[in-house]
Amino acid sequence: MRASAQYLRIAPRKARLVVEHIRGRSVPEARTVLAFTPRAAAREIEKILASAVANAEANHGLLGDDLIVSAAYVDEGPTVKRWRARARGRTSRINKRTCHVTVRLAPSEADGGTTRRRRAQATATTAATATEAPEIAAGEETATEEKPKRTRRPAARKPAAAKPKAETKTEDKSKTEDKPKPRRAPRKKKEESEGS
Repeated sequence: MRASAQYLRIAPRKARLVVEHIRGRSVPEARTVLAFTPRAAAREIEKILASAVANAEANHGLLGDDLIVSAAYVDEGPTVKRWRARARGRTSRINKRTCHVTVRLAPSEADGGTTRRRRAQATATTAATATEAPEIAAGEETATEEKPKRTRRPAARKPAAAKPKAETKTEDKSKTEDKPKPRRAPRKKKEESEGS
């Protein structure tokens, strides 16, 4: 069961961003995703999905909610070229790109709706983690035994004179009392000039 739309006036790159969200999902879930996608391509792809569901219900007697999006892809269509006037008598080309969108539906499996591809990916990832986990653990042990963690050396500095520890406030006051504060000489008054 499939439906396609030809010569859609949307750039294929933009349409592919939306199609990636619905690939492998159930039809109700894909409808929800498209309804809340704020891109213009989502409206067109929503129509194509509705058409594919209608084809499955009318031609094959299947329920629309029991289907999954088995494949969804976007192909490039012809590019319409237009010209725009630019400065100094020049022109620049405007590419109005089109695309062909195809959505394929398949009946979901009886064991809960997971596709073969998803199940294969899940088993591949669990098998990969199970085989890599002991190797990683063994590799970590050898790495820690062979190469100890490198410590940072302090930068070479000249030996500074030992700084005295902070003294209490009472000791500070006694030091200030011992030394008399230097007095400032009083300001000289400006003598008024006689010629002014």
